[in-house]
Amino acid sequence: MLEGWLWLLAAFAVFVAGMSKGGFGSGIGFVSSAILAVVLEPTHALALMLPLLIIMDFSALKPYWKQWDGPSTRVLVIGSVFGCIAGILLFKIISADALRLMIGAIALLFPLFQLARARGWISPQPRDFSSWDGIIAGIAAGFTSFISHAGGPAVAVFMLSQRNVGKTLYQATTVIVFWAINLMKFASYAYLGLFSWDLMGDVALLAPVAIFGTWVGVKAHHAIPERLFFGITYVALVLTGVKLIYDGLF
Repeated sequence: MLEGWLWLLAAFAVFVAGMSKGGFGSGIGFVSSAILAVVLEPTHALALMLPLLIIMDFSALKPYWKQWDGPSTRVLVIGSVFGCIAGILLFKIISADALRLMIGAIALLFPLFQLARARGWISPQPRDFSSWDGIIAGIAAGFTSFISHAGGPAVAVFMLSQRNVGKTLYQATTVIVFWAINLMKFASYAYLGLFSWDLMGDVALLAPVAIFGTWVGVKAHHAIPERLFFGITYVALVLTGVKLIYDGLF
């Protein structure tokens, strides 16, 4: 069971993830897993966060219900099935330090990806909907989500490269897609034996934080400048990524 400062750190990480889930496209929800992987075994951090992410998904479903893009949702979910299968196969052979390296690398690459997109170095050109592009993005999202809860970039590239994708349509689509992916992951994590009664006790204690963070995110969707929220979080991701890579190597 988490106690003292570990519980406070977990509560902070869960709150930030909830805000991201509720109002900012779920893109940085995996910051919670990266932060917790610094002080916990990576598999324990991932298993702890997954039920909380599902709680956040349910909390965010109502405000965005039926506002998602149907065709995009279908192909992303179909692709994610294959990505999750690949994740299961990798989980059976990967070591804790290798997992730290992978989570740390993703934590570093994600802010770099967002910086490149903001500066125009990566600029997905508007294009018509493509089922194959969506399935490929779903595979990538399912796999990276399975190993680090970090499927956001793949979905972002696919959605934002389409024509006429507004802020709320994008947000609603990410909510429903990752709700489906996380339910698939829950069954897979249970199959891999990653859950325990102590872990579920921590989940129960952190669940109110997850719900509150999601509610704050929904309210902040139109109020808090995205640049401020993401800027602070990206700094945390870079620091966390460096620490995880150091731990994984040394």
